[in-house]
Amino acid sequence: MKLLLSVFCALCSVVCVNAQNSAPQDSIIDTTFSANLDEMINLWYVQAADTYKYKNRPETVDTAFVPTFSREQYAEYIANMQSIIPLTYNNYVHSYIQVYGFRYRERVEIMLGLAEYYFPMFEDILTSYDIPQELKYLAIIESALNPRARSKAGAMGLWQFMPATGKMFGLSINSFIDERRDPFQSTHAAAQYLKQLHGIFNDWILAIAAYNCGPGNVRKAITRSGGKRDFWEIYAHLPRETRGYVPAYIAAFYVFEHHELHNLYPREVQYPSAIDTIMVRNAITFNQISQVIDMPLKLLEDLNPQYKLAAIPTTKQGSTLYLPVEYITPFLKMQDAIIAYRDSVHQDSVKIAEVNSIASNAQTVVYYTIKSGDNLSLIASWFHVRVSDIRTWNNIKGNTIVAGRRLQLYVPEHKQKYYEALNTMSFTQKQRISGNISSPQKTQETANSGSYELYTVRSGDTLWDIANKYESVSAEDLRTLNNLSKSSKIHPGMVLKIRKF
Repeated sequence: MKLLLSVFCALCSVVCVNAQNSAPQDSIIDTTFSANLDEMINLWYVQAADTYKYKNRPETVDTAFVPTFSREQYAEYIANMQSIIPLTYNNYVHSYIQVYGFRYRERVEIMLGLAEYYFPMFEDILTSYDIPQELKYLAIIESALNPRARSKAGAMGLWQFMPATGKMFGLSINSFIDERRDPFQSTHAAAQYLKQLHGIFNDWILAIAAYNCGPGNVRKAITRSGGKRDFWEIYAHLPRETRGYVPAYIAAFYVFEHHELHNLYPREVQYPSAIDTIMVRNAITFNQISQVIDMPLKLLEDLNPQYKLAAIPTTKQGSTLYLPVEYITPFLKMQDAIIAYRDSVHQDSVKIAEVNSIASNAQTVVYYTIKSGDNLSLIASWFHVRVSDIRTWNNIKGNTIVAGRRLQLYVPEHKQKYYEALNTMSFTQKQRISGNISSPQKTQETANSGSYELYTVRSGDTLWDIANKYESVSAEDLRTLNNLSKSSKIHPGMVLKIRKF
């Protein structure tokens, strides 16, 4: 899992043994960190509040006062912290404390305010999985408590799940919903993943490191270090960003637990006093809800960031909607009016049609175990996807694959069983069912009987591109049916026959 706040990784690579109690230089502050902190400020419940107003801050203390401490004091404070997770103080942790305690003080105070909203939920969920509540501080370094946070690598949400990992832990990700951005669902997924990682390493610090770089990289670091299983002993063998991840976690844990010592106090954040959940089965837009029950549209969007199009599609099982408790009764009483509401230019009707169309083509993940003789091109043709997609979904570089490895592939939900069945088929069966084995006699009969459609080649088309637009059709099928040799070229305006099934 990629670290959104990669500033910490940059800091880790430049910190020296004699680091001083001064704020890090701007030149080593990653722009992603600043951008996502700035985006956090755009949340409705932050904007709607007086973020210059403190909660429970002594009036006698100067707001501009920035305390400093000796290294011995930092070491003592961290040593005395009560935690199931072992905490270490060293030069690396010291430098990350400077980021929180000096460079981004105002943003940290807003995060302290947001923590009062998110942390109780985190604690309840983490406790339900019987894992330490202290893991809640990972969300600080992952996302700055911004549910829409996105890394350059494509990780998303409070817990920065990559798409494949999110789906592995049950998060729905498709064109209209992304549950990586759902605070409740993504926290459940993060708790499951962290518990699984602890089961692998039996060490919470190693589990935290693996949450960032994956268990495979931690295993490699253990092997390269001669079998050592202490984070600081395998430190040099870990990916660069992971070397900073654990110190950043310890620093966040320390600063949030001792924020008063650093003259840091929660800023006022206008989050709802309580949130409740209802299930919605009819297609509605957020604009309909906002207009009928008079709820701020941006608040509705920020409480439900999982809906990418600000609309809920029609579903048989129902879709989750989070609302402040004071809006639950108005919603239930006026649900028919909400569904019936359309704005003057029918924008709601258009959006509902769009969302329902997308929902009907939702994707799901299936797994395929590579067999001897397989290659990426064949697998792509069997699953009707692109080779580049398989590489992206499975972090594959080049074309080399190994028999026995399990690939994850994304296919239409309504054809999940069809694609799962490919695991039990022989090579010949997969070739035949996917249209990669052509019978010249059958092809000629098909063409003569007229059971094909015509396709006009467009600029930039290749046979591979055209074949991928049709199920159970391969590039070789197109060559056979259209009497093309392997050296034949297609050109715009050319009409090709496409076999029907």
